Amino acid sequence: MLSPKNGARKTQGGSERVYYDGYWIRCYHPPAESMEARKQLIDTLNRRTFHHTERGINTPGGKLNEARAAYQNESDPQRKRVNAAMLAGALFNRATDIFHSLVELSARGVAVHADNALMRECGEYLREALELGGQVKHYSGQAGIDELWGEPFKAFSLPLADFYHSRYIKIAKSMRNIDQVAAALTDFFAGNPDYRGLPARVKRYAAAAKKECEIMKTDPDIFRVWPEFVAAGEQLENFRPKNEPQDAAGKLRRVEELRLIREGKDLINYVADARVPMPQNSGLFFEFMERAQRA
Repeated sequence: MLSPKNGARKTQGGSERVYYDGYWIRCYHPPAESMEARKQLIDTLNRRTFHHTERGINTPGGKLNEARAAYQNESDPQRKRVNAAMLAGALFNRATDIFHSLVELSARGVAVHADNALMRECGEYLREALELGGQVKHYSGQAGIDELWGEPFKAFSLPLADFYHSRYIKIAKSMRNIDQVAAALTDFFAGNPDYRGLPARVKRYAAAAKKECEIMKTDPDIFRVWPEFVAAGEQLENFRPKNEPQDAAGKLRRVEELRLIREGKDLINYVADARVPMPQNSGLFFEFMERAQRA
């Protein structure tokens, strides 16, 4: 049976869905093109980006010059990375400040064209923030989520309908990332009688995570999806193996196995919450799993 083409749509369970790369994703109609709609989208992405990234980088746009000077003058590699993250935050906020002003002018009847100098400046700030975004870490302290930094620039430069299209592609990648982590966890513990019942909990959590990944917070169905996601996560985190090992080697192995479950659960949570794939973090997790398999 042939797979549907990307962009195919259907109604399922009372909601409209769109198909991308193997997944039927809950979809929403983009707002009509307007400066105000774009402003609201960029504001949402601004809050979302800083919510998922490390502390201390939400630098006000008015501090852009100071943030740039600190970045340029720092020589220590570790401190310079943090300065890069702070500069990315300042660039992001400066672009948002400019766009707010342009929307206010537009609301007062002032024509704001795409080639306006401030529009170009806004775009350049977002582009530079995107270039620095690779040095920003996830709030967990693990590797960054580079794709998250690309969304504000897309929201600024693409038609809103195209931005929504790019969102579904990213969600499909995120769902695949969730499935990969869940499959690896399930395979690792398959056949181990002490972990009977764990694969079902992993599967339940992954399914709930994919629902959380696709739904908008403004959707009334969030009051069903979010509790399901949290409860499934608690069930997975609270899983305890049937028998307790008696020897020292077995006890050490048990600690590593429980850590594996916890880190796998956290990784699925990070991906679902951010709605972008996390290949670096996933790679580190799979390496840890391989070491545990060989032990």
